[in-house]
Amino acid sequence: MDYRHLGHSGLKVPALSLGTGTFGGQGPLFGAWGTTDAKEARKLVDICLEAGLTMFDSADVYSDGASEEVLGTAIEGRRDEVILSTKVGLAMSETPDDFGASRGRLARAVEGSLKRLGTDYIDLLQLHGFDGHTPIEETLYSLDQLIRSGKVRYIGASNFAGWQLMKSLGISDRDGYPRYVAHQVYYSLAGRDYEWELMPLAQDQGVGAMVWSPLGWGRLTGKIRRGQPLPEGSRLHQTSEFGPPVPDECLYDIVDILDEIARETGKSIPQIAINWLLQRPTVSSVIIGARNETQLRDNLGAVGWALEADQIARLDKVSKRTPPYPYYPYYNLDGFTQLNPPAV
Repeated sequence: MDYRHLGHSGLKVPALSLGTGTFGGQGPLFGAWGTTDAKEARKLVDICLEAGLTMFDSADVYSDGASEEVLGTAIEGRRDEVILSTKVGLAMSETPDDFGASRGRLARAVEGSLKRLGTDYIDLLQLHGFDGHTPIEETLYSLDQLIRSGKVRYIGASNFAGWQLMKSLGISDRDGYPRYVAHQVYYSLAGRDYEWELMPLAQDQGVGAMVWSPLGWGRLTGKIRRGQPLPEGSRLHQTSEFGPPVPDECLYDIVDILDEIARETGKSIPQIAINWLLQRPTVSSVIIGARNETQLRDNLGAVGWALEADQIARLDKVSKRTPPYPYYPYYNLDGFTQLNPPAV
């Protein structure tokens, strides 16, 4: 397993991380993702550790905390072998102050996550979204206190707009608060919006991308085909409205090229889609998901080899989309703005 620095920090993370949204699955969204119990989760963690995948990502809102509880049970007795990443900030109930990134909310959320995970510290704490109601200074001060207390090691953001992330980083620099070293983002061959603004920002500011849904919300598994209905077992039947949209014809064109490269390399379509991401600028770790051992082992096969330059070029070409203003005037043939600094 390749290890990379998480942004401009001293924390090294594996190129692949395991997302635990399938752990303890409850409700219409997470129940459709998977219902992995503690025994099954421990087996998946065993497989990951054998492969050198040591980072596990969760969130307090996943199945109302059940994901963190199952993950905590699965890593019991081997806390020192793993890197724990979790997210807080989305609403956990209808209580008025049970959401966001205020001082009180962050303190309560971290205590809850620590208890469910069965640990006394979180390696990477990420805000699950931007809280426009709480002053950024209050949020960063509160995160600073959590780091000083030893309950949190590093901080990151998730699903921030460019201005939200940059303003937060600017305030951190101005006031001496810890900086976000990671940004958990949606990025895939079927959705390259990350490249338009967030990637140049990450290059410039040293923020590592933690990529969620690298298979385009389940669309790049090789099971979604032109002229065919969705497979009966696809989670898209129940969850498509929650995920990023992808025009059908764009998707089918991408899958056609993935098919070609699968024949050339002997690799699976998911392995190729993930390997493409691992070669993109700013990507520190790609978060894979798995309902079972078979899916996990296949996704783990995305590392240890590399697509050839011609194969990358074909995938770049078929998946490229012209971005909206003000980005498109500077869009070049490689899909990056001409104003970008060199890749880091």
